[in-house]
Formats: sequence, structure tokens, C-alpha cells
Amino acid sequence: MAEATKHNNLPINGGTLISDMKSLFSIIKTRRTVAFAYGFMFAFVVFTVFLAFNPNPNSGAPWFTNIFSTSSTATTSGSGSQFSSFFSSFFYPNASSSSSQQFQSSVPSPQTQPSRSSNTTVNKQPPSQTQPIVNSDKPQVLSPNQTSDSPSNASLATQDSSSLPKQTLVKNQTQTTPNSDKATVLEANQTTIAAPIIPVAVPVPVPVPANKTTSSPPKSGSSGKNDPKSVAEKGVTSNYTDVLKKQSNETKSSVSVKEGKDDLIKSLLSCDLFHGEWVEDDSYPLYEPGSCPLIDEQFNCIRNGRPDKDYQKFKWQPKDCNLPRLDGSHMLELLRGKRLVFVGDSLNRNMWESLVCILRNSAKDKSKVYEAHGRTHFRGEASYSFIFKDYSCTVEFFVSPFLVREWEMPDKDGSKKETLRLDLVGRSSNLYKDADILIFNTGHWWTHDKTAKGKDYYQEGSHVYGELNVLEAFRKALTTWSRWVDASVDTGKSMVFFRGYSASHFSGGQWNSGGQCDSETLPIFNETYLRPYPPKMLVLEKVLKNMKHHITYLNITRLTDFRKDGHPSIYRKQNLSPAERKSPKSFQDCSHWCLPGVPDAWNEVLYAELLVKLHKKNLHQQLQQQKKRA
Repeated sequence: MAEATKHNNLPINGGTLISDMKSLFSIIKTRRTVAFAYGFMFAFVVFTVFLAFNPNPNSGAPWFTNIFSTSSTATTSGSGSQFSSFFSSFFYPNASSSSSQQFQSSVPSPQTQPSRSSNTTVNKQPPSQTQPIVNSDKPQVLSPNQTSDSPSNASLATQDSSSLPKQTLVKNQTQTTPNSDKATVLEANQTTIAAPIIPVAVPVPVPVPANKTTSSPPKSGSSGKNDPKSVAEKGVTSNYTDVLKKQSNETKSSVSVKEGKDDLIKSLLSCDLFHGEWVEDDSYPLYEPGSCPLIDEQFNCIRNGRPDKDYQKFKWQPKDCNLPRLDGSHMLELLRGKRLVFVGDSLNRNMWESLVCILRNSAKDKSKVYEAHGRTHFRGEASYSFIFKDYSCTVEFFVSPFLVREWEMPDKDGSKKETLRLDLVGRSSNLYKDADILIFNTGHWWTHDKTAKGKDYYQEGSHVYGELNVLEAFRKALTTWSRWVDASVDTGKSMVFFRGYSASHFSGGQWNSGGQCDSETLPIFNETYLRPYPPKMLVLEKVLKNMKHHITYLNITRLTDFRKDGHPSIYRKQNLSPAERKSPKSFQDCSHWCLPGVPDAWNEVLYAELLVKLHKKNLHQQLQQQKKRA
């Protein structure tokens, strides 16, 4: 017992065994701690540098980038999820992180980032199988590390960043901003890549496995204004929806144009274009006053000093349909490669000049609209022609005030006597019988003294009537003309029109006896003040009904009777003769019309009739083709 006690108290190197052991472990502990601390610090620095500069498949230096680009206001648990997302994305790039998704919904970024279009952003995608580009309005759930292509518009790349929408970004996220005014929220480790808009048919959504790429934009339609999913969906599909709407509108527009055209033709087919009224329309006239240098002085009222212009602001409105506005460009296309010829008196010249000005105003190159030649004569009858070179068409006028031939025969005293051959058409008829469109008229010259009195003036064969009623002479002349049309004009090729009598508005006399109209500045609006239908036009209608071929009657008589305000009156020319200067109001033109003015409406009626005729012609051709197939 004493020996044991003694052994336990034996010292080692001058001390006890226990105290020496404690001293030894204290020295070893201090050296290991220092070495471990230095080693840990070195490893931490190397690891940190490695993480900061090692490229990641989805973004370069993800955590540091997001540290400096995203300010976090997350709670403690949120911070934990942030680090969890970082480590999981680095060590397991294909793994899902539910905590990152929680961070997405709980930590919105207040930072505004500039929009980047598809041609200014480099988008890196991991090697994977790619889903074909499909624009769909069905929502798709993206798998972890899945890429979604959203529509973008490169034209927005130059927008000022101050006007760009705010976006919410999360850690380890790369994106290009969709073309939308909505903020876009993306999931962690998810990339959006700008893609061009390719509107296609909407397919059934296809499930996409992890590490695959899809470009199907989510479905928009969430009503929650602050719902991140709703914002993202609306942002992604905004361009697609706009394109579909535009495409839909274009389709509807083309359909509506066709339907509108069909409805227009149907309404014109059953409409009396000549029963209506004049209404004010500020979009008229059809061409700017003074813009057409081709107007003769006698029709150029503005140039001749007429101060009022309200007479140009009226359009003709039929009761039962809408008269289409004359589309000069369209009519030029209708006339491409064709001849349109007016034949008649100076009122048809009025209409001819109106149409030339309307068409010239619509020509792309006005320098290629020119007169083929000046006034030409063929056996004493004048003609004029304007060429529209780009359209290979001509618009012509042949002077033939009676439509039958003016003649001379020897009188008893050896002199020549003027007569009107009621049995012969005009000398120039062979020059225009093959025209594609013919517009005839006559009427005003039948009111002159010689024709009105009918004494020793009308001739058939070698017989000169001592006296013949003007209406009978008028019927004979029109019958001669109608027989020539039936025999010489191929109405299967040529469209033939006859324009009716244009009303005059002389007050206090006639054209040669001091008649006036210079005080008229407004149309007649009360139909009771219109004059009775001219007897000569009743004769014309009867002749037209007895023709073998159908002739379209442009019955503008009533239409013109309203317009007592549209004549040149005292503004018919600039240089007056001494007698005219002495009494200018005694020399007025209340028969012809100022241009722009009333004859423009005649050409609008002509345009409407052409549309109807072409419609009927197309239907006839379709029926013929169907018969051949049958």
C-alpha cells in the first residue's frame, strides 16, 4: 500500500506524470490550430476565386453577378434558400431547387434593367435536345434548367432605358426582355431567349422533360394585376397576340373588302343612280382646283376669277344606295390597254376634260400623261386624244354635236347652203367604232335657231325638208345613229353609253339673249322647282328601247337640274371683248359647267356603271366556263 502510494507520486523530469502530459498536449494543440486556420483561409480564398470566375452553363459567375445586380430583402429562411440554390445549381446543375422558387415569389427586384433584343444578346444553351419553335397560347410548365424562348421585337433595342418596363430577376438567371409593357418574372436557373415571331397554328401542348428547350409562350389571361405568373404570361404572349390580331385583322380586312365590294355591286344593281339629291361633302372635289392644266379656259372658273368655291363641295347621293367615289387609280387599271371615247357636243367635252383631270390626278407619273396631238380634223370633224402612257390607254373626244353629219349643198343662187343629213352618221364614226368604251351625247345644238325652226335645214338623201318639226328631226337623227351602232359596233367587245341632256339655267333670257346665272351660289334643294323632263329625252328613251343591242342610258338630266350654281356664268373667260367689258352680265354661260364641278359626278356615275358591267361580264364568263366543264 505504501509502495503504491509512493509510485503514484513519482515525478517525471522533475514533475509529476500528469502535469507533464498536460504541458505536452498544450504545445501540440496550439500548433495544430494555427496550421488549420492558415490552411482553411487559403482553401477558402482559392475556392472563392474558383467560384467567382469559373463559367457556368447558364450564366457566368452566377452568385457574384447576382450579388451585385440584385438587392435582397429576404428573411433568414430566404437567405438560406439563396445559398441552397447557389450550391445546388453549381454542384448539381440539373437538379431542382424548390427553395429557389420560393425565393422567386418572395424576393422581387426593384431594379430596372434595359431591354435587350435578340440581335444584341448572346444566349448560351447547354447541349440538349431542342423542341421545334411553336407559338401557342397554352401554358407550359418548365422543368429545372429548362430554356423558354419568348417573342421579341428587335426594333425596340434602341429604346431609352427610362421608358422600359421593370423586370424581376432571380439568382442564376439569364434573360432577354420580351417586347411587352408588362414586367416578366422568371424562375431560378431559367433562361428566356428572344425569338422571332412566327405565327403558326396552335398545337396541343407537349410535355417537355428536364434539360430540354421549348419556345412555347405561356397562356395569357390571368386577371390578377399583381400576380407574377400573370405578368410573365402577358409579357411573353403580347407580341404573339398582336401578330395574331394583325393577321386576323388583315384577313377580316380582305374579307370585308370583298364583302363590301359584293354588297356595293348588289346595291348598285338594284339602285336608280339618278334619283337622289346633292349633299355637302368637304372631301370634294376629286382633284385640287387649279391642279389640272388641261382644263379649257371656258370651264376654268377659279382661274377666271370666280370668288366662291362652295359649289365644288357637293356630291351626288342616290336615294337607295351609295354612289362610290371615283377611284382614279382603279379606273386607270380598268382602262389599261383600252380606248375610252366621248362623242358629242361641248357638254361631252366638259365631261371628257373632267375625266382626264381625275385620271391624271391619280397617275403616278403625270409627265407621262399628254395630248397625243392638238386639235385634228378628219373631213371637217375635230378630235382630241390624251395618252396615259403607263397604262397604255387613251381618253379621246370626237366633236359631233348632232351625231349625224353636217352637210353643205348648192343653193339656187349658186352659193352653198348648210343642212343636216339626218340619214348619215358623222364622218369620223369609223375612227371610233372599235373603241372599248363609247359615251355619246347630243341635245344642246338642237335648241339653236336653225334646228329649232327646222326650215330648209333637215335633209335625207337629196331631199331637203322645207320644214320639219325638231322632235321628229331629232328622232330621225337618233334612229340613224342607233342603226349604225347596231350594225357597226361590236357590243360584245365595246361598252356603249348614252349620256342624257344636261340642264341649263338661264334666267331672264337664253344663251344669246342676255340670260343670266351669275348670282346663283347654291343648288336647288326643293324638287318642286325642277323643270319637267325634256321631250327630246323621251324621244331618246324610245329609240334606245327599240335598239337591237343594249345601250346604257346615263340619265343625268334631273341630276343637273338641281345645280343652277355650277355654271361659269360671267367667269367663262379672262380676256373680254369690248362689248363684253361694256356689259359683262349680258354674256354669260349657263349651259356648261365649271371644273372641278358637276361633270365630275357624271364620271362617278359612269364609274359605278362600269363596275356593274364588269361584274355582269365576269358572271357571264363564269357561267360559260361551267357550261364547258359540264
